Amino acid sequence: MPEERNQSNALIGRWHRELLVGISSRCQGRGGVPLEQLPGREVVVSSIGIEFDIEASTLYWEDLARYLSAYGKRGRRKVYLTATPQCHFPDRNLGNALNTGLFDYLWIQLYNNPPFQYSAGSGDINSLVSSWNRWTTSIKAGKIFLGLPAAPQAAGSGCVPSDVLTFQILPLIKKSPKYGGVMVWSRYWDLQNGYILHPFRKVYEK
Repeated sequence: MPEERNQSNALIGRWHRELLVGISSRCQGRGGVPLEQLPGREVVVSSIGIEFDIEASTLYWEDLARYLSAYGKRGRRKVYLTATPQCHFPDRNLGNALNTGLFDYLWIQLYNNPPFQYSAGSGDINSLVSSWNRWTTSIKAGKIFLGLPAAPQAAGSGCVPSDVLTFQILPLIKKSPKYGGVMVWSRYWDLQNGYILHPFRKVYEK
């Protein structure tokens, strides 16, 4: 529909303007010279990373993903596409975008959704592992990360005890060739209790 295409183009145009404004305000030119002092204002950018953290609307995100991917291929710099979908599959808002197969990294939020996460009451890991397997076998992406709360206070539900993550969950999910690591929310709570360092020291030193 022409109206839908116009809205899609408007979304892409807004992204493009905001990207250029962001680069101009944050980047430095060659040799560390402030951008405003450069003749022609040449900008050095090694790569660009765009994260899709969408919690409303399903419209046009696949168009934006295709545009960003093509934008990176036309230029000299890689555009990395990442997303943080909810754990239910497919994600209600990002499903069409993820089906493009253009995303480099996915950070799956396997918490705040009891049917798909670790059960603190019973200690059951099956729902979480099943959700992980569904994502890693159904979506084409470079690497997929397991997203967890760094502490019970960091989310409504879904926090996994460190020993359970270390000895029960990681040995299973690491079997996937798409396994990229673990993401925790948030960094503040991670700093408070060292959650993310505890399991990885034990698992990767073996």
